[in-house]
Amino acid sequence: MSKKRLEVPKMRGVEDLLTMDVDTSPITTVSIHKIRVAKKQPRRWFDPEKMSQLVQSVRSHGILEPLLVRPLGNGEYELIAGERRLRAGKSVGLAEVPIVSKELSDQQALQIALLENLQREDLNPVEEVEAILELLALNLDVSTEEIKSILNEAANAKKRDLELTGNVSRQLEEIESLLASIGRFNAESFRTSRLPLLNLPSDVLEVLRQGQLEFTKARTIARIKDERKRADVLSSAIAQNLSLTQIKQLIKQLQSSEINPEATPEKVLSNRYAEIGKRLQQAQLWKDDKKRKKLERLLSDLEKLLDESDLK
Repeated sequence: MSKKRLEVPKMRGVEDLLTMDVDTSPITTVSIHKIRVAKKQPRRWFDPEKMSQLVQSVRSHGILEPLLVRPLGNGEYELIAGERRLRAGKSVGLAEVPIVSKELSDQQALQIALLENLQREDLNPVEEVEAILELLALNLDVSTEEIKSILNEAANAKKRDLELTGNVSRQLEEIESLLASIGRFNAESFRTSRLPLLNLPSDVLEVLRQGQLEFTKARTIARIKDERKRADVLSSAIAQNLSLTQIKQLIKQLQSSEINPEATPEKVLSNRYAEIGKRLQQAQLWKDDKKRKKLERLLSDLEKLLDESDLK
């Protein structure tokens, strides 16, 4: 009797996919060295702090949730879901890891990997938009560029009060249905609020991918055309944890110095100091204990910097 073909429904969770086969797939253990990471993995960046926490957990308790894999032959397996757990296992020197093995096609394997990626708590906007685009492309059997074209064509048709062709209309309905299953966007909000992310300068995109900066701040900094000045603002925004208002003020000061060549770095810093003083008076941070203590620490650092300068 032939084995029933595994059907992967659109946009269902990893847990559902694990139980879809007719035969119950048991949890077993295999040598960690027999698991290969797929060449096309949706996850590209791992938060070092969270990885460190997971490593400590695996060292103390082992891997509690099995890795999802598919057999490659010769006793080896390809990883589908659970790369963080696999990395942690290798880091602590585990000889074996628990797995659930499934017979999956390339498309099914990628779909499950993308689904797992979208379910992560620490998912950043860049990984999110890339994963959603891949899922839409897989389900419609088109390229990610075609998905973008469909969304743009639909938006243009709506703006001009035109009807979509039958094929584009059908594809848009599928996109809307899939996005509704994810529960975060509709077609238009995904097009306007997420797709522009992929057009950001590479330096801003990388910082955003690593979770070092919020989307709104990254988008604001991306408007700086000069690469050197953009890099300076990026560095300051991350190192000093600048608010969006502070970033806009810093950019405004840079623009002022471009218009007025006499605006030397000394003058820019002096103006910035004066502006901060005004805002401190207005904000009255000393009324909040936590903010007051933080302000005291910052002022102490500033005084220390001035003292060091006096000694030179």
